[in-house]
Amino acid sequence: MADDKKRDDYAIEMTDTPRGKDQPMNSPRPPMPMPPASNNPVFPVLSYCASSILMTVTNKYVLSGLGFNLNFLLLAVQSIVCVVAIQMCKSSGVITYRDFNSDEARKWFPVSVLLIGTIYTSTKALQFLSIPVYTIFKNLTIILIAYGEVLWFGGSVTGMALFSFGLMVLSSLIAAWADIQHVLQSYGHSESEASAKVSTLNAGYMWMLFNCLCSAAYVLGMRKRIKLTNFKDFDTMFYNNVLSIPILVAASLFVEDWSSTNIEGNFPPLQRNRIFFAMIFSGLSSVFISYTSAWCVRVTSSTTYSMVGALNKLPIALSGLVFFDAPVTLPSVSAIGVGFVSGIVYTLAKVKQSSKPKVGLPTTSQPMSASSQSARDSFKS
Repeated sequence: MADDKKRDDYAIEMTDTPRGKDQPMNSPRPPMPMPPASNNPVFPVLSYCASSILMTVTNKYVLSGLGFNLNFLLLAVQSIVCVVAIQMCKSSGVITYRDFNSDEARKWFPVSVLLIGTIYTSTKALQFLSIPVYTIFKNLTIILIAYGEVLWFGGSVTGMALFSFGLMVLSSLIAAWADIQHVLQSYGHSESEASAKVSTLNAGYMWMLFNCLCSAAYVLGMRKRIKLTNFKDFDTMFYNNVLSIPILVAASLFVEDWSSTNIEGNFPPLQRNRIFFAMIFSGLSSVFISYTSAWCVRVTSSTTYSMVGALNKLPIALSGLVFFDAPVTLPSVSAIGVGFVSGIVYTLAKVKQSSKPKVGLPTTSQPMSASSQSARDSFKS
């Protein structure tokens, strides 16, 4: 500061303008420009949370209809809407991604098949389970991914991560016990009705198990394939949806019931327009999630994004209590709380592990962990 002051005085003395005239000794600095709203971290974080909640709630709204069984149709509509939306964004210059290439499509096709399995089993699980229970059980996928990294990519599990896994399993057990207890208390007077409700829950738990396995296989498989293609976020989104559309349309036409009676049951006249709107809106929500994810990482950091993903499970679970008839009991609320804490502990464990200094000089670049990639590419809140 003293050197700058001396240079300023020296420059003034060398000028032709006499001292004491109109020119001040130090001109005031212009005010610093305010950062644009798009760079304010509050907006991307809130947008990401809102898009995740909207997609989960809209999917649950469609799937909770009486006897809805056109899951492949729902997924096909979502994929078509997603492709149309991102193509419009690309045409307007908002985003960019690669054009379709048959060789890249061939390499990426197995990943798209795994994604179809992931999203189909998620819709089936969400159809039978409440949003809080679905969100809690979704944490178990993290355990499978972590040990998949250990087996196939030389990863490691720290003691803190192992503790978070224990909390995840505990929250799932509490959630399942709370669900069964609620059914027995509500329908205990009718043994047949209680048995039917418990069977519905068991079907949901089975689909949730399949979903966790498919999700882990999708993330780990994507980690291998992404090295061959070097895809970015919207490249992955474009190819996943484009390659999924023909499979989903074919599965809907040949597997699902397209009789007039079944169509009438899935789309009742009084709710038909609302269901169509929810299906289209859920497809747009997947675009919002991908865009806000990239926005959140760009404006904040990957660590903040991971923490937001962990914290976001709480409002998603609470949305099921607010918008749907999920039971509000002490065990169910406790399960949500334990699951919420487990997500925070796991995120802190990953942050602590990544902050440790690397020993030696690596000869190859270290790949991103599959669980972190899952946070960036999953849906698929």
